[in-house]
Amino acid sequence: MFARSAQILALTLMIPVAALASDGKPSAEVEAQIRATLTEQGYEVRKIETEDGLYEAYALKDGKKLEIYMNDKMEIIRIKED
Repeated sequence: MFARSAQILALTLMIPVAALASDGKPSAEVEAQIRATLTEQGYEVRKIETEDGLYEAYALKDGKKLEIYMNDKMEIIRIKED
């Protein structure tokens, strides 16, 4: 029983605090950082949410709708065409 509780606690501590927001949105500071990072790379950011411990930005680039997943270090993990 104790081992299972320890595993759950360890996994919980790995989730970024902003991702735990009940409304699914990062803080204004984090959102501004994401927008700046992606805008510098040529993306037009439309919306930002949190999902599965990652930040998810909905953006446009070269006429394509994209979902961009980023970690808490502002690194792009994957890009999915919408």
